[in-house]
Amino acid sequence: MGSEDGADDERPMHRVWIDSFDIAPCQVTNAEYALFVQSAGHAEPSLWHDSNFNDPKQPVVAVSWFDAMRYCEWLTGSSSRRYRLPTEAEWECAARGGSENARYPWGDDLPEHSSRSMNGPERVGQRPPNPYGLYDMCENVHEWCSDWNGAGYYSVSIDRNPRGPETGSRRVSRGGSWRHQIKVSRCAARSSIPPAFRYADYGFRIAADP
Repeated sequence: MGSEDGADDERPMHRVWIDSFDIAPCQVTNAEYALFVQSAGHAEPSLWHDSNFNDPKQPVVAVSWFDAMRYCEWLTGSSSRRYRLPTEAEWECAARGGSENARYPWGDDLPEHSSRSMNGPERVGQRPPNPYGLYDMCENVHEWCSDWNGAGYYSVSIDRNPRGPETGSRRVSRGGSWRHQIKVSRCAARSSIPPAFRYADYGFRIAADP
């Protein structure tokens, strides 16, 4: 986990052991989130009626960390499983797809689409999945993780099932963004914002214990 040639908060590179977990193949879509809005009476995201963002197969965006957590709670109450956001360590493990050294899920080189102009996220699952069968890891929208962010956390992180600092002011996010000049992030790249913020390039995917 981490990188020695990335940002300071990606160091030190360290080995982490993670218990088995399940993670969704795609980011939560507008169609899936609509069921939550209708069933739970949750507020619609601010871009819900914007044609650049409301295709049913696009990832839902402009949702806060709290909105994502509420979705997981609603989905848990509607099923026999406990759904949640992935930890930062789980997300990086999933993104790497079994490769410990590649910069991206597919290898070390940026794809051709990484710098083209876009007005919103693409529909999920448009390109081949990584070796774990997961789509859009490291691209399309930033994905909320469960952890508080800690810039120096890697230097004190436990080596089994790390879950981030106990407290903080920003929640971890991972993955690339449709509105960045470079749309794709490295597997080890970290980002974070306050949990109440709702941005047009922030979405999430769900995880669960097996």
